[in-house]
Amino acid sequence: MKGAVGSTAAAEAFSRQAPVFDGIDEGNPIIARMRAIVRDAAIARIEPGAELLELNAGTGIDSVWFAEGGTRVLATDAAAGMIAQIKAKQVANPKLPLEVMECSFLELDRLGDRRFDHVFSNFGGLNCTAHLDNALKWIDRVLLPGGTCALVIMPRFSPWETFAFLKGHFKLALRRWRTGGTAAQVEGVSFPCYYYSPDFVRKHLGEEYAVVHQRALSYFVPPPHMERFPTRWPRLYHLLHGLEEATAHHWPFRNGGDHFLIILRKRS
Repeated sequence: MKGAVGSTAAAEAFSRQAPVFDGIDEGNPIIARMRAIVRDAAIARIEPGAELLELNAGTGIDSVWFAEGGTRVLATDAAAGMIAQIKAKQVANPKLPLEVMECSFLELDRLGDRRFDHVFSNFGGLNCTAHLDNALKWIDRVLLPGGTCALVIMPRFSPWETFAFLKGHFKLALRRWRTGGTAAQVEGVSFPCYYYSPDFVRKHLGEEYAVVHQRALSYFVPPPHMERFPTRWPRLYHLLHGLEEATAHHWPFRNGGDHFLIILRKRS
């Protein structure tokens, strides 16, 4: 989970993590795999020179990547510490078509009449709210007709967490299924996290949206917190990667995983 958040506690947690966030990200091969998959799917639908709004941008890892490719980006996050990190990158790369704004995805009214060709949100930042329906309404408001929203969200069913039953880790195995959300913790700060299905996203965006891409992320491949898995068991990791790529776009696998990616296009 990264970036912008729907509560003050989550904003504080990610602000505390901001100075070390890039180091954590760079040292994790599973995160690198997921990020590459998501970027490839999103950029395939972004025309040169388009304007993109990133929600819960974190330290701007994806925002900078998109901007380096010529996409005009407004990076937003509710965590002041994360915003400080993005601004430092902006100062270091003043020619990038990158804007930065401290703003929650639940407060997009602060953008006024501004509209975007694409909206992007990675690594489950949208799970930090009990009101994803409201966030989706804001996405619809700021997204131009014909544009896409690429959203990476954590669902309830994660095979790796469910299999924790076998080791007696019942709390981990059941945490995504609790009503009212469950506690997550970052840098010693606890905040609630909520889990959503692709059906929830489709329902609340409505009939004006068509799904153009959907897949599981870390269904068979271990989730990001198991970052040592690829080096400890490289052959098994390679096998699991192949299995996931063969199934991730198909039902029922595409609805689960540690995360799922869904890209929807707004009808013109």
